[in-house]
Amino acid sequence: MATKILVVDDDLNICDLLRLYFENEGYEVKTANDGAEGVSFFKMYEPDLVLLDIMLPKKDGWQVCREIREISSKPIIMLTAKGEVFDKVLGLELGADDFMVKPFETKELSARVKAVLRRYSAHDNQNDDETIKFDNIEISRQKYELKLNGKSVDIPPKELELLYFLASNYNRVFTRDQLLDKVWGFDYLGDSRTVDVHVKRLREKLEGVSDKWVLKTVWGVGYKFELLQ
Repeated sequence: MATKILVVDDDLNICDLLRLYFENEGYEVKTANDGAEGVSFFKMYEPDLVLLDIMLPKKDGWQVCREIREISSKPIIMLTAKGEVFDKVLGLELGADDFMVKPFETKELSARVKAVLRRYSAHDNQNDDETIKFDNIEISRQKYELKLNGKSVDIPPKELELLYFLASNYNRVFTRDQLLDKVWGFDYLGDSRTVDVHVKRLREKLEGVSDKWVLKTVWGVGYKFELLQ
């Protein structure tokens, strides 16, 4: 079966361009032209990946991303005419997997789509049912579930993968580039600020949970999940 892509953009020309380009590459493509339609199409169509514009009528891309993340961990690449850091940070915090600024080259977008799909497939096909447990924290990569003090906590997939990796390699320091390689994949086309954004969001969730471990910054090097004596 062909990989399914949902394009959500109010620019009909961009929708047609992306539909023709990705269909030519062997994908099955559906398009939606506003945010409400995008959410509805996602539920009906169950795509493997979403290309999501930010500036949309009815519901903007931020809201669409939030609603998709409530029901699915399928990859989302956000598209925007803006290039400000704020937009990228907010998109990543909401659970987007990558970010593309308009105008873009379709070949570069295609490369990002393939990279994101490879990473998602690699994690989705894992049979690892191990759950990492420390004081007041339980992390399951198979279930994509985080429990703090015995209660499940909402967490975007990439944040959980980062936390799982650091906790499963506790007391080891990793640079931002190493974390990009191990968690996002060697072919990730973003930058190291992505790691900082995810660590910041994790710290907000983990604050005050335990005094026996900490998500620590090693200045000038990177990050580690440290067990405290």
